[in-house]
Amino acid sequence: MPESAFARHATWRRARSLLHEFGFEQSDPDRFYSALAEDTAQMVAALHPEPLTGAAVLDVGGGPGFFADAFTRRGADYLSVEPDAGEMHAAGIDHRTCIRAQGQHLPLATGCVDVAYSSNVAEHTDQPWEMADELVRVTRSGGTVIISYTLWWGPFGGHEMGLTHYFGGHRAARWYTRRHGRLPKNLYGVSLFPITAQAGLDWARRTTDAELVAAFPRYLPRWAWPVIKIPVVREIAATNLVMVLRKR
Repeated sequence: MPESAFARHATWRRARSLLHEFGFEQSDPDRFYSALAEDTAQMVAALHPEPLTGAAVLDVGGGPGFFADAFTRRGADYLSVEPDAGEMHAAGIDHRTCIRAQGQHLPLATGCVDVAYSSNVAEHTDQPWEMADELVRVTRSGGTVIISYTLWWGPFGGHEMGLTHYFGGHRAARWYTRRHGRLPKNLYGVSLFPITAQAGLDWARRTTDAELVAAFPRYLPRWAWPVIKIPVVREIAATNLVMVLRKR
């Protein structure tokens, strides 16, 4: 199974390290996103059945450019798509490999990339499965589609709003604004939406152009992966779902 190639990296030490880095998302985003980019590139390299050297890799929602270096170091031909101009330039990184566009309407030819992936983006759009369809469309036959996203009912579903999202997204946003004197970056109903593992798995199983070959919790150690097979429980305990599909 494809996840077995990544399983050896899914250790308790990795999980603890990433949890530590999450604490710097707001205070030191360069540190946080650099660590996340390296982990993402390692995951994609393990899940794609061929070497990334020379592979065309599409990153939908690439943000300010941290992921480009991680994939370029592995020899990939990296291209990112980002709809938010402010996000693209947030870190002052050169964007020669970035297109400004919506993930739901990719300005790319059908079957033009070897790997299409989206990391922690689906929860930030109100049309996640339209975006997922586009990822499948632009991937070549035999290529790999990887979609990873934060589960709303998990402890990180509210992002910087913390566990207050369990009291409702709008209420959590009001509480955050009152406490910090500014709106949260991830505003419920605008740039943050409730998304479940069940919805993703349902989409993956009904799509006719790709086959779901693996699904596992992204940040948990390997011994905790079976939680993804338990309905309801996985929505809270898995925290982040990775779906791996092979284009037919």
